[in-house]
Amino acid sequence: MAERISFKIDEDVAVIKFDAPQSKVNVLSRAVLASFTSIFDEIQKNDAVTSIVLTSGKPECFIAGADILMLDACRSAEELIKLSKDGQEALMNIERSTKPVVAAVMGSCLGGGLEVAMACQYRIAVKDKKTVFGLPEVMLGLLPGAGGTQRLPKLVPLPKALEMMLTGKNVRVDQAKSLGIVDHLVDPVESDSSDQDTLTYLEEVAVGIARQLAQGTLRVDRTPALFQRVLNLFYSTSFGLNMVFSKARETVMRQTKGLYPAPLKILEVARTGLDKGSSAGFLAEAQGFGELGMSTECRALIGLYHGQTACKKNSFGAPHRPVTELAVLGAGLRGAGIAHVSIERGFHVVLRDLFTDRIAWGEEQIREGLCDAVKKEKMTCLEKDGVYSRLFPTPSYDRLERAEMVIECVSEDVETKHAVIREMEDRVSPHCIIATSTYTLSITRIAEASKRPEKVIGMHYFSPVDKAPLLEVITTAKTDNDTIASAVDVGLRQGKVVIVVKDGPGFYTMRLLASALSEAIRLLQEGVSVEELDNASIHFGFPVGVVTLIDQVGVDVAARVVDDLANAFGARFGGTDVSVLKEMVMRGFLGRKSDKGWYLYGDKGKEKWDNPEVEALMQEHQIEPKKE
Repeated sequence: MAERISFKIDEDVAVIKFDAPQSKVNVLSRAVLASFTSIFDEIQKNDAVTSIVLTSGKPECFIAGADILMLDACRSAEELIKLSKDGQEALMNIERSTKPVVAAVMGSCLGGGLEVAMACQYRIAVKDKKTVFGLPEVMLGLLPGAGGTQRLPKLVPLPKALEMMLTGKNVRVDQAKSLGIVDHLVDPVESDSSDQDTLTYLEEVAVGIARQLAQGTLRVDRTPALFQRVLNLFYSTSFGLNMVFSKARETVMRQTKGLYPAPLKILEVARTGLDKGSSAGFLAEAQGFGELGMSTECRALIGLYHGQTACKKNSFGAPHRPVTELAVLGAGLRGAGIAHVSIERGFHVVLRDLFTDRIAWGEEQIREGLCDAVKKEKMTCLEKDGVYSRLFPTPSYDRLERAEMVIECVSEDVETKHAVIREMEDRVSPHCIIATSTYTLSITRIAEASKRPEKVIGMHYFSPVDKAPLLEVITTAKTDNDTIASAVDVGLRQGKVVIVVKDGPGFYTMRLLASALSEAIRLLQEGVSVEELDNASIHFGFPVGVVTLIDQVGVDVAARVVDDLANAFGARFGGTDVSVLKEMVMRGFLGRKSDKGWYLYGDKGKEKWDNPEVEALMQEHQIEPKKE
């Protein structure tokens, strides 16, 4: 276990270092907790040691949380309850230590990592983008099981504590400082090996602070400002608690429709600690951890986590020429979205469209997205300007020769895509990859226009691109391995969950989706209202209603998908009357992109209401429901 956790004595300060071998992150497993407890007890008995520092040997990770495989291996609620209680006891030893314990954080401090840090008497952190704090257990259908539900509400304002636990969202280091999670910020070191030098410097600062705490020359003062003290007093009353928890519950029910038990259990456990004291709160936390860990929702979410983790690895190897500059052809909803996520992740992007008004529209969409990120405190105004400076909008083919990859997002028409490929191939470098973003068209057929079909690949982004995490990479029989590796690499760097599939009708996702769309249209023809169908699908668990989804994808795209799959697979996809969709397309009801589809849209798509013309159209195409 000494490989995973080591310690040394620096005069009168013990430094305990988490550093899992052959791993990018540190996680808390049974073995790690046992090793830590043994080392910590040994240090407590050493009279020469007056204070302790907890740190990591990894610049990008303090502790990323509990070992998911350990949780996955548990087969009973009792096993999980014991796991939670063992973690609580280990961290309680830190909290009750008579020798000051300082957490020195660089990189991700998540889940059990934040619980370890909160148990310490003092916390310092490196001031950079990689250092983030959070309790993401809810995203696995769990709750923080090592004291997080009890310590966080006492450390930060109650509404923010609940928000962090209920959403699982990360908090940047500067936000953590203002909230009281972090006591002291350390500036990174500027050098050739800056990360490792910064980590060494962080340890030096932590040792100095630990020594000052032990000597009594540094006292911890987390007294909030007057306004926050007044709010905290209000939150301590029954009325204040009821108001905060009632509001939080309303938000949970609105966002989850009660389909996920973890958020509601988090509220229950946190409230127990505030109402009945820490002992009752810790017990409720352990029991809730065991109960949730055996739920079908938790098991499904852990399975999803494993799947997404697998999709974050590039099984095709490293590309020969990593892409640094992209060109996106087409400044519509998809093209602007691709450009947006790309510049946010460090790519330089040429956004090209023949029409200047569409370029202006695409630029505005990107600006709005970046400004929204500033409002949500995901980036500063200065960072926003830096990100936006990586965008090069143009109606010409300027800079195209510098692009290592071109992603075309022109209209869903093979001849148009052929023309674009022929036109740009003479302007790009020989090694440039040509990616086509299409919902339905055959990548093999699109590649027929290319002189280098081995460099042509499909990259199917989902709308809205800046929010939908999935990217479907589609290969043909001629696509070479380096092209696939490059496409996957770009997708991963854009923050996407990437799946790789072969070319075929509907690819993978649209073939699945088409069945749902086909059945939805049939239900509408049978007299189910748009609102009823959307509500039913949302309450079943879909993030958006199935009718709203058709509008987001595009009614014209949906019509083409259903039609193509019906032609390819016959009766398997012939359950609906595609003429309904085709007639909507003829009338200009294309969905959100035309501000009218199954719904009418206003205020840039943020408001919607029923479309009476489509309701009348459905009356014309109404059919009798099938008999059982």
